[in-house]
Amino acid sequence: MGTCVFRDGKRIEDYGTPYVVAEVNSSHNGNMDTARHMIEAAAESGADCVKFQSWSAETLYSKTYYQNNPLAKRFVKKFSLSSEQLLELSHYAREQGIAFSSTPYSQGEVDFLADVCEVPFIKIASMELDNLAFLRYIGAKQLPVVLSTGMGTVEEIRCAVRTLEQAGVSQMVLLHCVSLYPTPLNQVELRNIEGLREMFSKYPIGFSDHTTEFAAAIGAVALGAALIERHLTLDGIVNSFV
Repeated sequence: MGTCVFRDGKRIEDYGTPYVVAEVNSSHNGNMDTARHMIEAAAESGADCVKFQSWSAETLYSKTYYQNNPLAKRFVKKFSLSSEQLLELSHYAREQGIAFSSTPYSQGEVDFLADVCEVPFIKIASMELDNLAFLRYIGAKQLPVVLSTGMGTVEEIRCAVRTLEQAGVSQMVLLHCVSLYPTPLNQVELRNIEGLREMFSKYPIGFSDHTTEFAAAIGAVALGAALIERHLTLDGIVNSFV
């Protein structure tokens, strides 16, 4: 079975105790007090890691997208966190006894997370699965990565893994992911965990859970999922901006 060792020494493996990531995403609404409360809630829940999103209006979408969606830039600015704020939150997470990571969308954000925040792993969003130049840049850091595979074809996933390996990645976790927010239970397709494990036997396989129930995560653990990522909100409502 696959194994992976994160930068902080945490060992991730199939059929072991699952590593739990509390995904904050934009549920903090750009408010630092809320973000700190969410870190506290993640730590109190027993999660191993709290994860944010490292994006800005300049890095998340293209100029053409904003031209076609003029209100979008205003929302992105409202819900984004600056590098200084993310660094502050990374320190606060460690004070609370929980690991901190984030998902980058630009090379500068990769550098900041790797070199300044010293995150235990770099999370790669599903939307970047076929962004091979970006994958090569991340891979050159030679850090552990967690790769989401939502909406990816088998060949796209194989190509992404191969690209990361060739760039220097040796420690990796692949996540089965259905990119629907929220995901109905009848569309979770948990057996894809086993399919990914057959294709990528050297890497542990996890599950990025976008459902509003716990049944899918429990089922994933029964199938040996090494890592469970679930969205965290303070009001219990699943929310996702990207």
